[in-house]
Amino acid sequence: MTPEFVTIKIGGSLFSDKSRPGHIDRTALSAYAEMVAGLTGPHPGRLVLITGGGAFGHGAIRNRARQGRHGLVGLTEACFAVKWHWTEALRAAGVTAFPLQLAAMCTMAEDTPHVHPEVLRALLRSEVVPVLSGDAVLNAAGELESFSSDRVPEVVQASVGAAMRVVVLTDVPGILTGQRRDQTLPAVDARDPADAYAALWTHSEWDSTGAMHSKLGGLIACARNGAESFIMRGDDARKSPDIFFAPTSEWPVDLRYTRVADPSTGRQPR
Repeated sequence: MTPEFVTIKIGGSLFSDKSRPGHIDRTALSAYAEMVAGLTGPHPGRLVLITGGGAFGHGAIRNRARQGRHGLVGLTEACFAVKWHWTEALRAAGVTAFPLQLAAMCTMAEDTPHVHPEVLRALLRSEVVPVLSGDAVLNAAGELESFSSDRVPEVVQASVGAAMRVVVLTDVPGILTGQRRDQTLPAVDARDPADAYAALWTHSEWDSTGAMHSKLGGLIACARNGAESFIMRGDDARKSPDIFFAPTSEWPVDLRYTRVADPSTGRQPR
């Protein structure tokens, strides 16, 4: 598959220590912003960036008000703060980027995001890189609920269509297997992901959104609608970011990753 659009999701663990309130690693931010800058020149209008919440977003969920239907309102501020850090880093690297508030373009009904896609589409047509994150979004009951950045690829897909590749960058080279967790599951069949779920680790006490379980669930949803997704180590991806828009046959042979896709040939997205 050679994708028409690429969505890069950069996990919070790559630029923030979730156990330290408000922590952000500006050196890491700059390094990943330079990586994005190298992609936007040859691929204008074809790239979307999603940032994890890091210490900001996860802290806002852990410390939210315990009463009231709108106790998560602080999550919007926290996630926008992270997006703004990324926007500044990207602009310093020469990328025209713009942060989008998810709650302004998406609501929830029965665990399904209902998306108003035109703003994101317009930014891509203008060759601007949209910067998205998780958020507190309104559901059908009029309550705010947490929508993880791991599920934001579903929102992007609803905006740009199925011809999309999702690359999730994290601190591990994919879904780890084996007794010592030293092997990587090479592929997940989105129609039958039971083995992949069985291999997943228990999430950290500092993680508030389900860790790899949430990532895998979001990518399976995208795959069932025609997208192709990869989970890989951020440091590995930064060595050869040109692969993001290239067919996998051109990828380095020693690159480790987990691919999540529907392997059916000729299958129409649903």
